[in-house]
Amino acid sequence: MDRWSGILRIPLNPNTNTFYRIGASLCLSSSSKTKTKALAVPSANAIFFNGDRVEGTGNPVIEKLSDLQNIADILVSKFGASVNAWVIDACVHNGPFAIYNDFVPNLNSRGEPKSYSPIGFPASTATVSLLSNCLQEAKNVTSRNPRESYSTGTSASSFYKPKTFILGFSKGGTVLNQLVTELGHLEANKSPVNAASIEEWAMSSIQEEPQIIPRTKESLLNSINEIHYVDVGLNTAGIRFVLHGTPRQWSDSWRVWIRNEKDKLVHLLESESQKNGGKLQVCERFYFADKPPDMQMHFEIIESMDVS
Repeated sequence: MDRWSGILRIPLNPNTNTFYRIGASLCLSSSSKTKTKALAVPSANAIFFNGDRVEGTGNPVIEKLSDLQNIADILVSKFGASVNAWVIDACVHNGPFAIYNDFVPNLNSRGEPKSYSPIGFPASTATVSLLSNCLQEAKNVTSRNPRESYSTGTSASSFYKPKTFILGFSKGGTVLNQLVTELGHLEANKSPVNAASIEEWAMSSIQEEPQIIPRTKESLLNSINEIHYVDVGLNTAGIRFVLHGTPRQWSDSWRVWIRNEKDKLVHLLESESQKNGGKLQVCERFYFADKPPDMQMHFEIIESMDVS
């Protein structure tokens, strides 16, 4: 499958000076009749929230795995060629610390949350806004490409609604925590659905144009199928939680609270899994277990993580 890839500078909304750098790798479909390419509906959207900046190390592995486009390519290699990959970098950094203040309320100067609250659904709202603006900019960029013939629309080959996989690397795990908070609140406040409303939803879906990305915070949260915590420091039914870790985070004798937080999260998730009959799946994966903790493995996990 053909792809379009690039790194774009995207506003959160039209009336703001807040811009995010997003690395994207998007599926394309080709038309033999018109000899044009168009953005295609993927099987899933893999959304990766990046962590703190680490600069000036001189380590080529860390430099390579800090590149947004390279991370997007890695996600495609792991989840499959039919997936769209979106890598979101925090728009604000205090020194090296990523500050996701549009996604998570009550952050301190290091980007660490004092608490999580679903009020206003900030993380899901910001995610939908950024993906929508990024998709539109990708269409604008491809339409200006003189070497290829692109159509400005979307391939109508499928009305499939893609799944969503969310990944948080290091400080990006705070956004995952906020999304889980919002998802839990949405699930707890769902109203009963009757047959008439199901039929109405089905008819509206048939009439819709293909959806490359979720268009509302509700559709984003309801589409989440997998959640991957990738070497993070801060850690519903039908969702698989996968915690990926290295000795850099889970075996550091100077930061034992990180392992304690991870163990507490696993215990809470496993308890919830027992309550709902195992519909919620929990999995831990530990990498580089035979190596002493270092900064390089903290980045190498992006390349080594097993998402199967």
